[in-house]
Amino acid sequence: MKIIIVEGKQDKKRLETIIDGRDDVQILCTFGTFSIEKFDEMLETYDLDNHLVYIFVDEDRPGKQLRKKLNEELPHAENMYIPEEHIEVEAAPYNILATELVKFHIRINPIYLLKDW
Repeated sequence: MKIIIVEGKQDKKRLETIIDGRDDVQILCTFGTFSIEKFDEMLETYDLDNHLVYIFVDEDRPGKQLRKKLNEELPHAENMYIPEEHIEVEAAPYNILATELVKFHIRINPIYLLKDW
């Protein structure tokens, strides 16, 4: 199973739209906050140490701070990025998100690679 950690429900919803349902991907929301208690619960519940974990958060200051904390706790996690001009995952064009997901071998519906979205 692959696990993608995002900030909010809208980020999760946007990625779920793009990802091919046949790929075994779980998307977890932090709701933009980080606490050791919440993280430890997520770590145990989803066995994060034994899965492929990706961090896909916004390119604003809070997102970058969250990415830093998550990387400290999950040194094996890989980072996904959107171009800084888009700032938020939930507002990034579908083709930008789809291209980033493909880089990490996550199956998507190829229609989302089109620039018309």
